[in-house]
Amino acid sequence: MSIYVGNLSYDVTQEDLNAVFAEYGSVKRVQLPTDRETGRMRGFGFVEMGSDAEEAAAIEALDGAEWMGRDLKVNKAKPREDRGGAGGGGNRGGGNKNFSRRY
Repeated sequence: MSIYVGNLSYDVTQEDLNAVFAEYGSVKRVQLPTDRETGRMRGFGFVEMGSDAEEAAAIEALDGAEWMGRDLKVNKAKPREDRGGAGGGGNRGGGNKNFSRRY
């Protein structure tokens, strides 16, 4: 299980986040996704802790807490949705069944 941490300052580092969550137990991993084009942090991250109890304690204590000038949004991370490939349109269904292309 993983914890989602939203509304982070763009200046936060993995070490910063690790230090805050370490107050509630052992931190296994910290991820701070960055924008592919700019390399800038995206304003959210994920933290994995040693146990469910530690994660619950961190969520309870930090959700809504102010840190680095921001009110944190902290909750259980939801599984990543499959977005179906590299952004193509796909079959949207419906529409006019008698449509034909002319080249």
